[in-house]
Amino acid sequence: MFGLSAQVVAPVSDRRPEPRITTAVAVKLTLALFWARLGSLNALEMTKPAKIWEPWLGQPMCSADSMGRITACMDADTVRQGIHHVYDRLKRNKALPDIQGLAVAVLDGHETSASYLRCCPGCLQRTVHTAAGDRVQFYHRNVTLMLLSEDRPGRPPLPQLLDLEPQRPGENEVATAQRLLDRVIADYPRAFDVVLADALYCVAPFFNYLWSRGKDVLVVLKDERRNLYQDAAGLWERVQPQTGQYRSHKCLWWDFPDLVSWPEVKAPLRVVRSQESWSVKRQITKQEDTLNSDWIWVTTLSLAQARTKQVVTLGHHRWDIENHGFNELVNGWSADHVYRHESNAIECFLLLAFLAYNIFHAFLALNLKPAVRRGKTAIYWARQMSAQIHSDPGLSSGSSP
Repeated sequence: MFGLSAQVVAPVSDRRPEPRITTAVAVKLTLALFWARLGSLNALEMTKPAKIWEPWLGQPMCSADSMGRITACMDADTVRQGIHHVYDRLKRNKALPDIQGLAVAVLDGHETSASYLRCCPGCLQRTVHTAAGDRVQFYHRNVTLMLLSEDRPGRPPLPQLLDLEPQRPGENEVATAQRLLDRVIADYPRAFDVVLADALYCVAPFFNYLWSRGKDVLVVLKDERRNLYQDAAGLWERVQPQTGQYRSHKCLWWDFPDLVSWPEVKAPLRVVRSQESWSVKRQITKQEDTLNSDWIWVTTLSLAQARTKQVVTLGHHRWDIENHGFNELVNGWSADHVYRHESNAIECFLLLAFLAYNIFHAFLALNLKPAVRRGKTAIYWARQMSAQIHSDPGLSSGSSP
C-alpha cells in the first residue's frame, strides 16, 4: 500500500559523508522499535541475533550507539516527506473522511523531556522553585498538528500525526505554532479546513494568521476579562438556550454569531456555549451521580458552515490530540524517551514515531478484517510484532552469540 522501502524509507538521508551503514537501516530499525514497543535502543540491540533483521535490512543490524549517531545526522525534512507520502496514499484511497463535511486538524504543544542535569544547545530553560532552593531545569517542547477523521462503524479511529515544530529558546507556543503552520499549509494545502486549539491560542494574531490563509479556527474561550466573553455572558442571561445532546450528555446550547466585540480580529466571530450533564454509576456504592460541565468556544465558522451541534462536536474533538496522540505515544510507544540527547535526534525520533504511528493505525483500521480485529486491542497487535522478533533468536543450541 505505501511502498515502505522505496517510497518512504529510501528518500530519508543524513549528512554523513561516506556512511558504511545506510540511513535506511536506522529508519527501519526505529520503525520496528516503535511498532514492537521495545522502549529503548538497547532493548532493540538485544534482538540483534534474530533472523528477521538481515533479510529485511539488507545488512546486519547496527548498534544502539550507531542508531543514535545516525539519527542525530538525519535530515528531518526527508522524514516529513515519508509522512506526507503515507497521508497522500490514505487520502487518495478515501480512508480519511471529513468530520461532518469539514476537514479538521487539532494543534497543541507538548513537553517531551525535562532534566536538571543534561542539556543540549536546543534545550529550553526554566527556574524551578523547590524547598532546597531554585534549580535550573532543561526541557524540550514542541507543537504538534494532528489530522482528525470521522469514526466509521466497526473501524477504529484513524488520526494522522502530520508534523511537529520544536519550540525555540525565548519563543512562546503560539509563535512556534505559526512557524509549523507555515510549513504544513504549504505541504498540505487542502488537508484541513478548520484548526482546533486550546485557550492559549485565543489571541488575535493566531486568528488573523489562519483567516488570511483561508482556514477557520475554533478555540476554547476562558478569559472572563475579554469584551467578547462579557458580551456573550450578557446574552446568556437574556436568551433562552436550545436543548441538545452530545453522545450521552444532555445539553443546553447558546449560539451567538456575528459578534464584533474583538475588533483586533479581522473575521466575524461566533461564541457557542454548551452546558452538559450526564450520569455515572459508581463502582463501589453502585449509586448514580450526576456530573456537569460548561464549555465555551469561539470560532470563525459561520452558521452555514456548521450548525450548533457540529461546533460542539468539533470542540470536544480537541481532546483527540491528548487522548489518541500524546497519551498513546507516551504511555504506549515510549515516544517521550530521550533516545539521544541532541535536538535534531529528538526531532527525528519523534517524526519517526509519527510515521510508525500513522502506518500502524492504518494497518489496524484498513488491513485487518473486523472479525480478526474484534476483541483485540492495539497493544495486542504490538505484542504480536514483538513476539515475532523474539520468537526466533537465530541461535542454535551449539552456537555462540
